Formats: sequence, C-alpha cells, structure tokens
Amino acid sequence: MKKQTVRYTMGRSELREHIFRILFRIEFQPKEEMEEQLALYLEELESAKDTEKEYIRIKYAAIAEKVEMIDEKINASVTGWKTSRMGKVDLTILRLAVYEIEWDEEVPQGVAINEAVELAKRYGGEESPSFINGVLGKIVNSR
Repeated sequence: MKKQTVRYTMGRSELREHIFRILFRIEFQPKEEMEEQLALYLEELESAKDTEKEYIRIKYAAIAEKVEMIDEKINASVTGWKTSRMGKVDLTILRLAVYEIEWDEEVPQGVAINEAVELAKRYGGEESPSFINGVLGKIVNSR
C-alpha cells in the first residue's frame, strides 16, 4: 500500500518553527495547561490548513512525551553543561532536533541539524548556532 502524501501550504521549516514556538512554552507553563496553550496557539494560525495544525499538534505531542529521554541524551553529550543550566531557546531547539534525529524517520539527520542551526541563528544568542551544531554532532556521532 502506498503512503499518501499530504500537501502543506507551509514549508517544513515553517512548520518546524511553529513546533519550536509551542515547545518553548513548556519551560514556562504547567504541564496541565499545555493542551490549552497548544489550542490557543493553533487558533491564532488562521492561515494554516487543518492538516498543518494537526501536523504541529502531533509533532509537539510526540516531542513533549519524550522530553525526559531527550534531555538524558543531551546531558550525556555535553561537558560542563546540563539542560537545567542551558538557555531555554537553545534547549528547545536541541529537544526538537534530537527528537527528529532519534525518532522522526521523515527527517534526515543532516536536515535536522541544519534546521536546528537556522533556528539558533534566528532565535538564539551569538554562540547558539555553534553550540547547537556541536551538541547535535556529538549526539549523531554517538549513535
């Protein structure tokens, strides 16, 4: 049976950015409120198709479910840093990328790393792109 391709008006990078934005909120919102936060966020995406909103919802939920495992992988790959001390933007970008590298078969490793670095350039600090690239490189090399 052939896998049906869903067409999106948003590009994958834009979808990934929306996932990043909602995932960022878990650092500041109680877990019980995240469903409501997600619903409010998606409601504001008026131009997004229902399939795109569902894609964002599914990916966010999959990442949120694995945050502890993802953080363990990140902590195992950094020296002198722990997720508890990382900037929240960098941590969120790493969580998204690690999920894509480890569990999302639709995203090639190189794409996950490149997209994470691009998010770091847009949202992170001056050192964020190289930090993100270094951490993800260690994670990929340890696989």
